[in-house]
Amino acid sequence: MNSMMRFIIVYVLFAAAGLVITFHRDINIPTTRPFSEFPEKVQSWQMLNRTEFSAEVLNVLRPTEYLFRQYKGAGGKSVNLYIGYHSGGKNSGGIHSPKHCLPGSGWYEVSAKRGTLAIPGGTLNLVRAVYQKGESKELFLYWYQVRDRSLSDDYALKMAEIINSALYRRRDASFIRISVTVDSDLDEATARGEQFIRDFEPTINEFLPR
Repeated sequence: MNSMMRFIIVYVLFAAAGLVITFHRDINIPTTRPFSEFPEKVQSWQMLNRTEFSAEVLNVLRPTEYLFRQYKGAGGKSVNLYIGYHSGGKNSGGIHSPKHCLPGSGWYEVSAKRGTLAIPGGTLNLVRAVYQKGESKELFLYWYQVRDRSLSDDYALKMAEIINSALYRRRDASFIRISVTVDSDLDEATARGEQFIRDFEPTINEFLPR
């Protein structure tokens, strides 16, 4: 192959890439159901309160829809649930990794480990992380969800978004985080958070697009 032919091939490839970048637009994918319909009671868990973020916080997080609630279980102890949905449309922001957001809020990481959790109907990929701020210690159980896949790695999230964008013009993704205050017994806090996930995971999936 002579140099002129190589030049033409490279030129065509760059031109094609430019056209894709210029004209490719991801479509906006709404939630299956609006978060306003998310139940206040799920099995033995009853909602205690809900939090509305300020405009400044929302300007940073840029979710399409979100909910931040506290639920109390039958034993009287509580668990916090955050779901941030990003539709992938023109005005949708990307998901912020807790590895950056939590330290930025004054929390420092004590431990973090990727793993799995057995749930009804399958296995969930998630991160179990403990953070501390002053005397307060919090357990965070979180994962990213892209369609029917649970992901526990930031790079896997980005790769899934790129593939879905290229194949389906979709870049929608969700961030689900459960937080439990660790009073003294980390094992108890972990068991409470994991049971909360098992009880809520089917309900969460009713709201997120596949």
